[in-house]
Amino acid sequence: MPKVSSITRVLEIIEAVSYASKPLSPLELSQELDIPKPTMHRLIQNLVDEGFVTVDIGGGIIPGKRVRNLSVELWQQRQFFNERQMVLHKLVEEVKETCGIAIPYYMDMLYTNRAQTALPLQIYLPVGAKSPMWCTATGKLYLSQLSATSRNKILQSLPLDKFTKNTIADIDALNKELDHIAEMGVGIDNEEFISEMVAVSVPILDKKSRYLASLYIHAPTVRLSLDELLTHVPRLQAAAQDIQSLVYELQS
Repeated sequence: MPKVSSITRVLEIIEAVSYASKPLSPLELSQELDIPKPTMHRLIQNLVDEGFVTVDIGGGIIPGKRVRNLSVELWQQRQFFNERQMVLHKLVEEVKETCGIAIPYYMDMLYTNRAQTALPLQIYLPVGAKSPMWCTATGKLYLSQLSATSRNKILQSLPLDKFTKNTIADIDALNKELDHIAEMGVGIDNEEFISEMVAVSVPILDKKSRYLASLYIHAPTVRLSLDELLTHVPRLQAAAQDIQSLVYELQS
């Protein structure tokens, strides 16, 4: 049996941790990758020291700052950024409201793409801006995709500040809302982040149907109600499929 290099083992650990739906213990990684436990502990410590992985409060191994930053940089490579923008501009032509993409980044949602409506009244949330998870259509959709354990860990870490009178700041009520969103497959912001703004979102998935990002549309309530915005969900889902096709090409 050919000897596996240390570099290959390190990359396999980073890949396994990045793909995992929950934090993995060193023992789980050792069994999954067939790496001896002493070697696994040594490699994990090296990766922690270099910032590629980190250890969560429960002792599980999760992606570190350098892996998170790398994932954002890869997502934002100019060629793929421009291809996503083309999909967004076509979508905005159809729905006449601002659309964009946001991804989870630490405890926030990070806006990575945006196509602006031509209508005079606009809400400006530029590429690179961050928004809270618990009161946005994009963030609530992401939270709804997590396992109950992972979701509750994150909810316990979030400040759950009230931005408007509609912000859901109670964990039990928020969990109920997230369960509803998980069933629908559609994220909803009913003036919870910004007063007089409503938003909906749908997931962008990878080849294995794992959540990657949220595709959203938002509008001022003087122009559209939440119910009216929800009528655009099929168009959003079609655009998400187009973006997923670009992702699939990268994963081929």
